[in-house]
Formats: sequence, structure tokens, C-alpha cells
Amino acid sequence: MTSPETMPRPSLRERKKQHTRQALIDSALELFDARGFGGVTLDELCDTVDVSKRTFFRTFTSKEDVASAPVQDIWLTFLTELESPYGTDAAVAPPALLEFMRDALLAALAQVTAGDGAERRILLSRQLAERTPSMDAHGLEFCARTTERALEILHRRFDLPERGDPRPRLAVDMLVAAFHLALAGWAAKPTRTGLGALFRESVAALPGTLALTAVPRSAVDEPAARREC
Repeated sequence: MTSPETMPRPSLRERKKQHTRQALIDSALELFDARGFGGVTLDELCDTVDVSKRTFFRTFTSKEDVASAPVQDIWLTFLTELESPYGTDAAVAPPALLEFMRDALLAALAQVTAGDGAERRILLSRQLAERTPSMDAHGLEFCARTTERALEILHRRFDLPERGDPRPRLAVDMLVAAFHLALAGWAAKPTRTGLGALFRESVAALPGTLALTAVPRSAVDEPAARREC
């Protein structure tokens, strides 16, 4: 997996673009958190960062896009990690697909959360999405696009079953579900356990989830109110 030490230093122009992008994200999250998503206009956000709307739309597609960026950046980095080279020692069995993707997402999390204030941005974005329906819809669209991009990379790089086989898609969907569960748990108690650790736990629970049986409760164990129905 890649690391910041192995990445080339970006050009001055690229660093300026990244600085503007980060300023827009930080200002948007603070303004939306203080005044509500609908209480801040795009003009106000651009004025706060001292950029034009044209500059904004070169970086983001909407207010929903900038507010969702901290979480989306995890998945965009994940796609980059899926492209990263890894050892191909013939003596070592290749990892399970879900295991490979888990490690790629953990590497992405480590990169994205390495910067100052990164975890606070993720937390604010998550909390804002919980109370902003338009952000939720934007997230669903982003998730669908990212899933397709991940599948395209995996099918191109690895000897996987043909597209008609549901297993690769289900593997990606399970990874996404495990991350969402971890993110929700972490956002509820961000100081308890790290997001990466919760995500690892969620993935580890998947095999047991698939094997979980639905054993009917006996009438004796049911609450009295239910028995009276």
C-alpha cells in the first residue's frame, strides 16, 4: 500500500489548489455546523474563503459535495489504494478479496486521518449528513459511483469471476456496510475507539453474520404483551 513518504511532492499550483479546497471544506463545515446547512448560502461560503463561485465549482459540484468531502476523501483514497502494487510471491497464497479491500480501506483511513483536524472534519461531516436529507441523497449517489469504480479496478487487476457473478459486488457492498456501521459507532462515541479499529471489528464480524441463524423464540420467552395479542 502507498504511504505519504513515497508520493512525489505536488507542484506549487497543485498545493495552492489543495489549500483552497481545504479552506472551503473547513469553512463550510464550521458554518453549516453553527447555522445549519440551509442557513448558509453558497455566496456566503465563497465570501468567507474569498474565492469566486467559479473557483468553487472548479473544485466541488454543490454545497452537499463540499460538506461530504471529508468522508468522500476516504473512499477516493481507497480507489487509489486498490491500484497500488503489492507483493506477488508465488509461495504466498493471495489474500481473500474482502481482506485485500479491508487493508486498502485501512490504508486510506490512515492517510486521510493523518492531517491536523482530519478526524474532526469527518465527525462534523457525518453529523451534518445525519440531519441533512440532501446530503444523504448525495452520499447514496457517490456510493453508487464509487462502487462501480471499485469493481472496474478489481476486475481489471485481478482474475475475478465475470460480471454476472454476484460475489465481487457483494464483497464491495459488505465492505461499504461494515464501514458505515463503524462510522456510525465512532461518530456516536468518537473518543471511545478509533474509526479504523471499529471498521476492522465490523469486517471481522461479517463471516459470523452470514452464518447467523434465525432461531424462533419460544412462547415462554416472549413478553407477556406479545403473547396477549
